[in-house]
Amino acid sequence: MLAAVPGIAQPDRTRLAEPPARIEIQAQPIVSFEPRDRSRRRFGQLEFLGGIELRSAYSHFGGVSAIRVGGDGAHFLALTDHGYWLRGRIAYEGRRPTGIAGAEMAPILGFDGRPLAAHRWFDTESLAQADGTLYVGIERVQQIVRFDASKGLLARGEAIAVPPEFKQLPSNGSLEALEFVPKGLPLAGTLIAISERGYDQSGNLRAFLIGGPNPGTFTLKRSDDFDVSDCALLPNGELLVLERRASLLRGLAMRIRRIPLTRIRPGALVDGPVVVSADMGYEIDNMEGLSAHRDAAGDIVLTLVSDDNFSPLQRTILLQFVLVSE
Repeated sequence: MLAAVPGIAQPDRTRLAEPPARIEIQAQPIVSFEPRDRSRRRFGQLEFLGGIELRSAYSHFGGVSAIRVGGDGAHFLALTDHGYWLRGRIAYEGRRPTGIAGAEMAPILGFDGRPLAAHRWFDTESLAQADGTLYVGIERVQQIVRFDASKGLLARGEAIAVPPEFKQLPSNGSLEALEFVPKGLPLAGTLIAISERGYDQSGNLRAFLIGGPNPGTFTLKRSDDFDVSDCALLPNGELLVLERRASLLRGLAMRIRRIPLTRIRPGALVDGPVVVSADMGYEIDNMEGLSAHRDAAGDIVLTLVSDDNFSPLQRTILLQFVLVSE
């Protein structure tokens, strides 16, 4: 069980949170992943379905740092690194994403009903779902907060107990990826947390197993200057890890690795093959969110989103691929 710790503040039950704001999101199609070869559809182990570039006049839109797409492939929940929820539906033409419908945003609330950002718990970077519960990882304060998903965007967060090693992580490089392991898979009942730039003495990335049958710490092999930005679990028991690299000399890049859960245990150093890699010659930006779902055809579809850092020089993009080989 993932135990709770005292809330951020005593609850104010007399105060009602404001309802979520309905927002309009404009979408520009991304018809090819590699503009230099628009006919190409296969990239590593992925087949490109399509993408959209997203814009909104709503002042809090942007900075999308995590996403979870529902089993229907349409409804999604995302969060921004300024402490806001974003939910809506992905619209399609066939299998190609074309827009966002029914979009709503609301501040992520703390235990007292006030926005987390009011407590300076605003750098919300990671998201996991488990049996009606949502978990949100927060950088700078090195905390994980859980929510009752049935309460929607008005759910109030409750901090859970985290390993003391969390406090050793860098302020702006800590909790970047979360995933909950469901029943029927190795590590069932465990919340997996991976740091962005929490390096051990060998330069590998520190990660944590919270709750579950065998809690502890492990490390993820770091290579080629890539750091972790998200993760997603496949039905077959493999963990996909999304990584990005930002360098003045080498530019921006992303890649995805796949790691069997059977390799993850306390004290282990884990690594896995690269599923896909891409640099600025492809339609990428600061890719921070990854989700996986099985579609009506039985295929595993990966959804990736980027964090534009609220900068006019960057983009919020959503990309979808089929995982060709599970």
